[in-house]
Amino acid sequence: MWMRAAGGCALMLLEIAAAAAPAAPLRPDHPLIGTWRITLPDGLCSETYRIRADGTTLVFSHEEIAESTFTISDQPDKDGFYEETDTIIKDNGKLDCSGKVTKPGKPVTSYLQFHPSGNMFVMCVERSFDRCIGPFIRVRGNAI
Repeated sequence: MWMRAAGGCALMLLEIAAAAAPAAPLRPDHPLIGTWRITLPDGLCSETYRIRADGTTLVFSHEEIAESTFTISDQPDKDGFYEETDTIIKDNGKLDCSGKVTKPGKPVTSYLQFHPSGNMFVMCVERSFDRCIGPFIRVRGNAI
């Protein structure tokens, strides 16, 4: 089941913070590595995530530029979800797509499930499709 966010911002990864977790390298063929984009339901704002194999992320959301570290399970669980914990470590202090400024620090855990094509995923609050945002669409080429 693939859903689009009913409201709010896709920056579930970028919630307010407390302590940064160290980045952990991913295997080179992990499905999360790459550039991903999510467009908000109103179509007026998109967020782009550059997810690197070294366990770091660079996020562009409206005027915001943020950096984070993350860990993610190497393989999905029996229901197809990867557990991912993300911690913002740096933010430029500008407004994101939700009109807010993200503050670094607090680790946020989410559950990702990839479409069989590997070109889309949803991000969920728990290991179910009840509260998810997405789809995040893989960006090919040199786009940010």
